[in-house]
Amino acid sequence: MKATIAQLQKQFEQALVAAFGEELAGTDPILVPASNPKFGDYQANVAMSLAKKLGMAPRAIAEKLIQHLEVSDCCEPPTVAGAGFINLTLKTDYLMGQLKQMQMGDRLGLPRTKAPQRVIVDFSSPNIAKEMHVGHLRSTIIGDSIARVLEFQGHDVLRLNHVGDWGTQFGMLITYLREAYPAALTQADALEIGDLVEFYKKAKQRFDEDEAFKEAARQTVVQLQAGDEATLQAWRLLCEQSRQSFQKIYDRLDICINERGESFYNPLLPGVVEDLDKLGLLVEDQGAKCVFLEGFTNKEGEPLPLIVQKSDGGYNYATTDLAAVRYRVQQDQVERAIYVTDAGQANHFAQVWQVAARAGWIPDSVKLEHVPFGVVQGEDGKKFKTRSGETVRLQDLLDEAIARARTDLEERLQKEERHETEDFINHVATVVGISAVKYADLSQNRTSNYIFSYDKMLALLGNTAPYMLYAYARVQGISRTGGVDLSQLTPDSPILLQEETELALAKDLLKFDEVLGEVEADLFPNRLCQYLFELSQKFNQFYDRCPVLKAEEPTRTSRLTLAALTAQTLKLGLSLLGISVLERM
Repeated sequence: MKATIAQLQKQFEQALVAAFGEELAGTDPILVPASNPKFGDYQANVAMSLAKKLGMAPRAIAEKLIQHLEVSDCCEPPTVAGAGFINLTLKTDYLMGQLKQMQMGDRLGLPRTKAPQRVIVDFSSPNIAKEMHVGHLRSTIIGDSIARVLEFQGHDVLRLNHVGDWGTQFGMLITYLREAYPAALTQADALEIGDLVEFYKKAKQRFDEDEAFKEAARQTVVQLQAGDEATLQAWRLLCEQSRQSFQKIYDRLDICINERGESFYNPLLPGVVEDLDKLGLLVEDQGAKCVFLEGFTNKEGEPLPLIVQKSDGGYNYATTDLAAVRYRVQQDQVERAIYVTDAGQANHFAQVWQVAARAGWIPDSVKLEHVPFGVVQGEDGKKFKTRSGETVRLQDLLDEAIARARTDLEERLQKEERHETEDFINHVATVVGISAVKYADLSQNRTSNYIFSYDKMLALLGNTAPYMLYAYARVQGISRTGGVDLSQLTPDSPILLQEETELALAKDLLKFDEVLGEVEADLFPNRLCQYLFELSQKFNQFYDRCPVLKAEEPTRTSRLTLAALTAQTLKLGLSLLGISVLERM
């Protein structure tokens, strides 16, 4: 299937050269979807941007340009409106041909990228000995969706979980457990994850208040870094305990991810410091080894240092992240690395990447991107917490969403006097609950904070997962009612676009490739959510105004084909958000 907007852009670029000469080669035609259907489907605003350069009125530029614009294969003759807007309307025959191509294969006719890249998506990143909480929700869900889209587009994606599994916290915890619960350091599964979290809190309190304990914890870190076998074994047991807890969450959320924590890079840290020193970038400041940053200053206006080795010889997050950058470029051969973390880490990454670039570790062929996101807020506008003020555990949040989805379903079944099996109710409640949580997050512009509301995310109306799932299930209902196997509809089946809502739905179906291209480039999954929501709206309008099963042939088959393509698009689009569909609700 042709990417319509990409095809039109190419034709505009050729027309610009033909009309005004080679100096306009590569000029952006500023082609966008029309703001109002009465102006057509697409609008080019390039004439206004060229007025000064060409010394002509925008309308005169537009009229000359369309004389050289060859779009008859897909559009009606272009028109000029207002000061110089060029309006384009897609031909019905072109729409029908594109829809037939969408029926070929399981990718809706969408080609894979011609320039596949090796991409790393770094996301989730919980800390060992702590439970995953609501703060991990956004990184995990946004990162997974970005990875899914890039994989679908044909890129080679390595999903990495940069877990916090090294450093001072293990010194504290192991030292405390040696006194309080030594069995946890020698026996697998001696503790539940909740118990481990409580021990960690107590260890942190001791570390903050007891100097002797603090020194003992530091010595334990030294033992760990030196490879003391008993300490390493204790560390392995604690990591595995947490890992099992994380995996339960990942399984529920259908997340695939490869763990490569801070400990992975630990052997590489001395080399990072040594090489920065050889390059002349290191400066010793109050016993610590630093790189002074360009463009970052303290309150006094002096250059800010990035510490890569502390005065006690230890390392920090910056050192680990520098090692990770170098490993990903040199060993993983990455071309694009995407870091999905909260917005508060923007400066940290800017500083680390500056040092890596100055060291020559980031070639021009490699692009590092920070994908920042805002915080999840409660109804009061503050960080989402439990009534007691504790951070909400991710496990509890998902349980609550499923329980509420089940209550809503049972109430609806009772009103409709429908009798369903326990398995059906459990399955639907689980899919709706998990999907609602994911979609509520992904449908937001990720750079913004958003208010977490079970009621809003589980609503059957509006831009929610249940609304999307219901649109998909509605198509399956048509199939069941009519005894029609939608998978048997072939590209040879007739497609007729005569009603306004049929045309609107067809045009929306063809925008799927454009939206995926935007997400691939800009990494905003909410663009895909908005598209699927608008597609669902267009389908519901079509369904309400155009009889499907009661229509005469060949209109009946045509409308069944439109319904089937809508369902396939919704299913594929939702799968790229990590959301499963339901055949019945």
